[in-house]
Amino acid sequence: MDFEIVGSIQHIETIAVGSRIRDLKYLQKVHGQGRWRKMKGIALVRLPNGHIRHVELHWYEAHGIGKKDLKIKHYLD
Repeated sequence: MDFEIVGSIQHIETIAVGSRIRDLKYLQKVHGQGRWRKMKGIALVRLPNGHIRHVELHWYEAHGIGKKDLKIKHYLD
């Protein structure tokens, strides 16, 4: 992750659950079994160059495992 989340993630939505996730086998192999969900939300992030931007984030999460593979999908400002 080459950015830092400033504050909290807002407007969280579930995009896909379980077998609807393309990377499910990868997630289970690397991070373990769980009820995996692909999520999206909006947050303020600090980029490596110091700029703070509003972005749409996508990530995977499972109960007991937490958020994994956070990535910036779109810059909103």
